[in-house]
Amino acid sequence: MSIQETIRSQLAQDRVVLYMKGTPDFPQCGFSGRATQLLKQVGIEFKAYNVLEDAELRQGIKEYGQWPTIPQLYVDGQLIGGCDIIVELAQKGELQKLNDTVNSIS
Repeated sequence: MSIQETIRSQLAQDRVVLYMKGTPDFPQCGFSGRATQLLKQVGIEFKAYNVLEDAELRQGIKEYGQWPTIPQLYVDGQLIGGCDIIVELAQKGELQKLNDTVNSIS
C-alpha cells in the first residue's frame, strides 16, 4: 500500500485526525502541543498520528494535504489546517462549534 493509500485509510477510520510531532500526551514541538491542547479544551476526540515515527508519513501528509507544516488537522477527511488555523478557530469560537457538529453526527 502506498503512503497516500495509507493516509486515505487513516482518514477514513476516524472523523477527526491530527498528524503531529509526538503524541497528545507528549508533543514534540510547541505547535503540536498547542493544537492538542486546544482540541482537548473543547472536548474534541481525535486520533493522532506521530509523523516523527515515520519519515514517509511525515512527507506524505505534506503532499496529501498540500500543506507544508505539521500539525495538520483533518475532519471527515478534509484538511482544516495547521496550528495557526486551529488557534484562529478557537479564538472565534468555531472550534467549539466544530466539536458540537462532530458530536451531533456521530
